[in-house]
Amino acid sequence: MTAQSHDTPADFHFYTPSEGHRLPHDPFNAIVAPRPIGWVASQDAHGAVNLAPYSFFNAFNYVPPIVGFSSIGYKDSVTNVAATGEFTWNLVTRPLAEAMNETCAAVGPEVDEFDYAGLEKVASTHIAVPRVARARVSFECRATQIIQLKTAAGDDVDTWLVLGEVVGIHIDKRLLVDGIYDTAAAQPIMRGGGPADYFGITPDNLFKMRRPKV
Repeated sequence: MTAQSHDTPADFHFYTPSEGHRLPHDPFNAIVAPRPIGWVASQDAHGAVNLAPYSFFNAFNYVPPIVGFSSIGYKDSVTNVAATGEFTWNLVTRPLAEAMNETCAAVGPEVDEFDYAGLEKVASTHIAVPRVARARVSFECRATQIIQLKTAAGDDVDTWLVLGEVVGIHIDKRLLVDGIYDTAAAQPIMRGGGPADYFGITPDNLFKMRRPKV
């Protein structure tokens, strides 16, 4: 049997994050990628609405369904969710990419990003926060936890993880094929690394792999 070859240390770029990556751009986001986009709508106690995309977003539980987004800095979305306990997540698809990007703008809390990006609101069923009308999938969420992140040494980080139970799900019926959700048909986009990288999901990316039976 031939011994398996191993890469030598010289074949790897190693760095300690606290000392800097020594590269043109931090590779961390590009490695943990592509990632779903947390396009989160929220509103304050007076009904002023905010819509913002978050690069760190994902699903964390099946039953009940729980999703979460992480905000670097205590931004308007966190403030609003802390005040009202509600938010919606809206699926970003290729036709909505440019509008989503518009909602990245660093505008004041008095600015309604729906209006700023030319997006129509639609009412939710169980919560007061609206959804993006053109989003082909939306989640209505009630906050379960807001957690400030910490370093390994126990020091607080100015980053806040917002978790919410999904209490309502809206799916464009055209995405259900024989009752099965067709991921690629929605044309979702995902966040990559670098300052401007995104990825799309298309049917030719699909492959199937069954779990092993024990």
